[in-house]
Amino acid sequence: MSDIVAPRAGLPQRIIRFALGQGAALAALGVLAAGLLGFALLVDLLEDESHGFDQAILLALRQPGAPDQPIGPAWLTLSIREVTALGSIPVLFLLTLLALGYLVLDRRWRAAALLLVSLPGGLLVNTLLKDAFGRPRPDLVARLAEVQTASFPSGHAMLSAIGFLTLGALLAAGARRRRHRAYILTMAALLTLLVGASRVWLGVHWPTDVLAGWCLGAAWAMACWLALRKWRGAA
Repeated sequence: MSDIVAPRAGLPQRIIRFALGQGAALAALGVLAAGLLGFALLVDLLEDESHGFDQAILLALRQPGAPDQPIGPAWLTLSIREVTALGSIPVLFLLTLLALGYLVLDRRWRAAALLLVSLPGGLLVNTLLKDAFGRPRPDLVARLAEVQTASFPSGHAMLSAIGFLTLGALLAAGARRRRHRAYILTMAALLTLLVGASRVWLGVHWPTDVLAGWCLGAAWAMACWLALRKWRGAA
């Protein structure tokens, strides 16, 4: 009896199977490309000295005719000050150290190496970009938090994107169910958005600073994750 040879899958089917198998990598590549493109577009906006978009957003968050008074109740601003601390360097590095300790105990050496590179590397890139652009902090409204560095791109927005998205990707990789992975990544993105938005509310960043930080932070986090994926595949 002759063997029956199954027909080979057509090209569209092979493309669909490849896309399903590489969906996470393709999504990460999409975020990486979009982040870099978004940052490039925001750099072009810096040439507009009128800052119309930035000024409109900052003034909308203040009482009319009172640039030192944010809209909403006093407790809201106090809460936002607490939220913004989640994107500070001490908090993010503490979370990274805690996660690093767990990965070392679990002997996940490649993931631990990713953490050692992602946040410190992102901090270095952010510092170099701040020095290169040298954009002054907003003086249109009263600043409700202390700041010492240049404004563009936002360090809180960029580093929180790197820290939370990297940690979220590592946690999601260990989740068995799709809805658990979706929840982890959604919460990581939500924390990133809250930290960045808090910087605008407090008047310490132009909105374009925060948008640029989000773009670069997401791109950096995805680049590190893709590098880890490639490293695992080569092992």
